[in-house]
Amino acid sequence: MANTSSSRIDLTRGTGPQGHRARMRTRVETNGAETLADYELLEMLLFLGIPRKDTKPLAKGLISHFGSLINVFRAPTRDLRNAGLNDDTIRALRLPSVAAERLASAEHRERPVLGNWPQLTEYLETALKSAVAGQLRILYLDNRNRLLADEATPPEEDITFLNRAIAIRALALHATAIIGVHVQPALRAPALSTAARTLENALRPLSIVLHDVLISTKTTTLSSLRQEGLL
Repeated sequence: MANTSSSRIDLTRGTGPQGHRARMRTRVETNGAETLADYELLEMLLFLGIPRKDTKPLAKGLISHFGSLINVFRAPTRDLRNAGLNDDTIRALRLPSVAAERLASAEHRERPVLGNWPQLTEYLETALKSAVAGQLRILYLDNRNRLLADEATPPEEDITFLNRAIAIRALALHATAIIGVHVQPALRAPALSTAARTLENALRPLSIVLHDVLISTKTTTLSSLRQEGLL
């Protein structure tokens, strides 16, 4: 009786297009797609529209003709047809840009940009609806002013301990800037200004910027210590 394990066809050892494709898929599964060169990534996308053919020469030729992988993705349909691609292949080449746009849109929803006053107030209109009076919230931002986290600080009277906790959290999130939001604070603006300056001084050696400290009250939607010259 024949040994079934030895009689199986191992496509990864083949010398034709199918064996080459199997080896590339194994490489992606093992090492990740980021290890692929641009022409190899394009080659694998071409698999979707060209079932049985060595697509490496075509991938290299397309990049050479259009100048880069991005330019291949952005090329007009007519130009891609003139380069010898069928419609199934062209549709496959449209997938990366569509996926990138969807991912960017999802990231924007999950990590809104708070780079100016309208963006900030729009975000806080919703975020502060569930806020508790007397609460201090910290908005942790990255170097593009994208929101990394919106968190309430613990009710801590020791300002040194509180500043340390905020700094540690900012470092853990790799934040480069923060915005403080006091919700109906018991302290008056001058006392808040002093506390904010203390926090700003504590963050400065860590290269973390305190953009502003905002006050939300029942009578005033939002006021800014920095805009009022108190920070």
